[in-house]
Amino acid sequence: MDNLRKLIREVPDFPKPGINFYDITTLLKDPEGLEQTIDAMVEQCRGLDIDTVIGIESRGFIFATPIAYQIGAGFVPVRKPKKLPAEKVSISYDLEYGQDTLEVHKDAVGEGHKVLIVDDLLATGGTARAVVDLVEQLGGKVVGLHFAVELTFLNARAKFEGYDVKSLVQYDK
Repeated sequence: MDNLRKLIREVPDFPKPGINFYDITTLLKDPEGLEQTIDAMVEQCRGLDIDTVIGIESRGFIFATPIAYQIGAGFVPVRKPKKLPAEKVSISYDLEYGQDTLEVHKDAVGEGHKVLIVDDLLATGGTARAVVDLVEQLGGKVVGLHFAVELTFLNARAKFEGYDVKSLVQYDK
């Protein structure tokens, strides 16, 4: 996946000094890079029994929707507050700089549904952990968490013991 790494722009001191931001927009605009990323993420799903692919707002939608299509599963968006029109379930969680909230329609995941959670980036793991908790609260079973990029130096995988976590490109500093 070194060719994908070359397509990801590193932006120093964003959003604040000392943070190195890994910008995937440069990967997304490259036709071969986008195709290779989606194909590789689909390949990681082979052999998994998946009913629903959840995409985390908003960049997770970019990857989750074509994955769902390719594997014959449904797609469910997990959104920020006040974006979903029907009855929903919410979860609030801590971030390194505050708190955030996510919502999903109450009928989006049924009892025993096998769910794959997809997002662009695994950093500290707080957002993905909140989505795992939402899925399980609704009676679903998380069969995997797949990411395009992972910042391994933040050790987010510690929050997902017992879960299948995969990423295509890893940064260790």
